[in-house]
Amino acid sequence: MAIVEFRDVSRVYKNGEHEQRALDHVNLSLEEGKFIVVLGPSGAGKSTLLNLLGGLDSPTSGTIVVGGKDISTLTNNELADYRASSVGFVFQSYNLIPTLTVIENVALVKEIAPHPLSSHDMLKAVGLEDHIHNFPSELSGGEQQRVSIARALAKNPKILLCDEPTGALDSETGVLVLKLLLSMARDLGKTIIIVTHNQSIAKMADTVIRVKSGRVVSCEDQAHPLTVEEVEW
Repeated sequence: MAIVEFRDVSRVYKNGEHEQRALDHVNLSLEEGKFIVVLGPSGAGKSTLLNLLGGLDSPTSGTIVVGGKDISTLTNNELADYRASSVGFVFQSYNLIPTLTVIENVALVKEIAPHPLSSHDMLKAVGLEDHIHNFPSELSGGEQQRVSIARALAKNPKILLCDEPTGALDSETGVLVLKLLLSMARDLGKTIIIVTHNQSIAKMADTVIRVKSGRVVSCEDQAHPLTVEEVEW
């Protein structure tokens, strides 16, 4: 069952008389509960695609349907509700609040999400139950990234959007984070969408989308994706 559909979606940014076509008539259909990787060089339109799907931006033309709901015509307030209820975000920068403890950072989502999960349970799921009272500055980069994943999962979203989630991590820690994200799709049925330029991550994906110059040049399902351990890093 398709959880995401892009129907002839374009996003054009105007600067005076100059137009930049960040996405150009994109059509996509993505299945629920899959581990999906979006590949492409810098400036290809990967982050624009993610921002549109996450309700952080709206298309210039076309239709975006998520879970049967057209999000392309929502008002700013409606987009805020959509972001709170339907999508979780994991960025390369962890965006943790330094003056709050680990569990307080995760518990913040209870103020916006309609059906949040237990903050403690999510931190246990990412292997950080012994660090719930630590502050972000007392954690390694990999641990901080796992806190950001726990926070995103605590929202109980349908879709988890990840923009270069391992870009700032060493390879060993990056593998741990990818293993965790993959288990979210395999074990919890979450739809995980990762934007990256790392070709190795694509070998683990159920679906690989390649973007170039604002266009989707291919969208291929992989019948036998590799495990994290099978990928050469």
